[in-house]
Order: sequence, then structure tokens, then C-alpha cells
Amino acid sequence: MVHQQSSQARLSPNSDTEDMSEMSMVLAPRLAYFAGVARTEHVTRAAVELNVPQSTLSRAMVRLEQDLGVDLFARHGRTVSLTTAGRTFLASVERALAEVERAAEEVRADADPATGKVAFGFLHTMGAETVPGLLHAFRADHPRIRFSLVQNYGEAMLERLRAGELDLCLTSPVPDAPDLVARRLDEQKLRLVVPADHPLATRRRIRLAEAADETFVTLEPGYGLRRITDALCREAGFRPRVAFEGEEAETLRGLVAAGLGVALLPPPTVPRPGVVELTVTAPRAAREIGVAWLADRPDTPPVAAFKKFLLSRRGNLLPA
Repeated sequence: MVHQQSSQARLSPNSDTEDMSEMSMVLAPRLAYFAGVARTEHVTRAAVELNVPQSTLSRAMVRLEQDLGVDLFARHGRTVSLTTAGRTFLASVERALAEVERAAEEVRADADPATGKVAFGFLHTMGAETVPGLLHAFRADHPRIRFSLVQNYGEAMLERLRAGELDLCLTSPVPDAPDLVARRLDEQKLRLVVPADHPLATRRRIRLAEAADETFVTLEPGYGLRRITDALCREAGFRPRVAFEGEEAETLRGLVAAGLGVALLPPPTVPRPGVVELTVTAPRAAREIGVAWLADRPDTPPVAAFKKFLLSRRGNLLPA
């Protein structure tokens, strides 16, 4: 017996995004049922395999055909066979179901307490020494947890945090926003870096106001360290005259070594030739380092473990 198409109103797929989204929501719950019937070519056996009532499965197949507006099966008593349209549809359904299963396996693997993944962002200045040391210490107790590492400036990392691309990030300044949770972990002193042949290079300490007439090299606007530099200079009573703007602290240190200006920077990983680093006595020159995450987002077990570890390093985050 050939199934007759229903005269009921059905979805008409077209190029409109909203209509296609509606079509997907209608069809998706019945795709696994369709694949099961297509595989067994028998509604009763498919119902047993899928652990659903036969009547439910039969109605689902009728509704699927009505929604698509085509016959997917030819009925032969208790058995069915795929029409040409049914075979075409089955190929795409099987690919879609396989992709869903692959995605499910991936998210399950990422959430595994022993072997899951943490998406972790941090400042460029944390990358050479601080973060490798943290990961080494953490993996002593969690040797198989995986990390996706992202280096960027603070605002860019917070954007990726909000977009769901990061689980946690180390940043400065410590953000204060209603949609984020942030905890201060440590403080890093900043130094005034001058060329080795600069008149100030004979000094060990300096008040920042004494550099009011100097040319500065800084990070670009939007970087946390740039905001801190501007704020400290303002507190010292001047606005820095900026000649070069960059994206990475060690590049700025190289510009200073080339005699192109002075800079306020965190300590280097290793001493850089061609520069002298002066302690700033006033105003107090330091930046807070903190960890941030999105409020109200549940943690997977590996993220929770790494977050707990970072919080345990409060006051002991940076290398001595």
C-alpha cells in the first residue's frame, strides 16, 4: 500500500534563515527514528531496537513525511522500503547523526575529570616563565589534563571569555564587571626602563615625575599595561609623550635599548642588554594580576580543578 501524502499544512523550506531554523527544529527529533526504520526496513523491529512504542514510531514517520512533503517509504504490509527520496534523505541523515555523535564524544572528553581540557588565556608577559611554571606544577597532580592556550591582551581575552572561547584567564588590571568573577592573585612591580647610555642609567631609583620630559614607548591603547602607564604618569603630574606604540613588552624593551625612549614595564624573564631598569619610588608602580571567569557558567571538572589550583597560588603566582 502506498502512503498518501497528507493535505495538512506543512513547512515549506526556502532560503529564509528563520524558516530553515524552524524546519530543523521540527525534523531533528525524528531523524534517529527514521534512520532506525530505514536500517531495519521494519517498523516493529525498529521500535524494539529504539525502545519506543511502535505506534509512536509509526506516527513519527508519517509526520516526517508530511513535514517534508515527500514519501520516504513504500509500505509492504509490515515491512517498508526506502523510496528514491528516502535513500537520498538517509545519506544526509546518517552524516548528520554521525556528526552529532562526534560532537557529543568531544564534549564528553573535554569534561572528563582526568583527561579533559581547559581553555586558558593569559597576558603575553606571563608566557615565558609564569604560565609554564604553573602548568608544570598543576600537571604534577593532573598529568593528563589538556590545555588550549591563548596569549593576548586583557580586553581581547575578556571578549573571548564572554564568547565562551575561554574558561579562565590571567589578566591585568583585575576586571570589575557584573558578568565576570575575578580574584586578585598577585602583584607585579613595574620599572622605568631606560637606555644603558641614558643620563638616568646611573641611578637605581627614580620618582616618575623626573621622567616627565622623556619620550615614552608604550603598548597600544586598550592594553591593560598602557592604561596603568597613563594612570601612573597622570598621578606623577604629567602626560607621557609617546613616540612608539607596540603590542608586546619585550619589543618595547628592544626599542628602549635602541635609544628610542623609556618605558614602564614589568621585570624581564632574563636581563636584557642595552637597558637599565630603575625602581620607581613614587607613585607606587605596580600592577595587579588576577584570574577571571564568566559568572554563572558551570565548570567542568578539569576547569574546576585548575581554578582551585590558581586560587591556591594567591600571593605566590609569579616567579620569585
